[in-house]
Amino acid sequence: MFVFKNNGQETRLDDPNQEWSVEMVQHFYAPTYPILTTAKISAPRVNGEYVEYHFETSIGTKG
Repeated sequence: MFVFKNNGQETRLDDPNQEWSVEMVQHFYAPTYPILTTAKISAPRVNGEYVEYHFETSIGTKG
């Protein structure tokens, strides 16, 4: 399971292929969720019966 937050809203993404690395999954979803292109990957967290990877996004300010 892959998770990221954007504007306070959490989005959960299914694993498209269990043989892929976390980076490959991030690249797979980036065209649909462009914010993932610059996201950092957090350490895995065990949540019940599955492992979650969180894509940590940071939005900077201009000025």
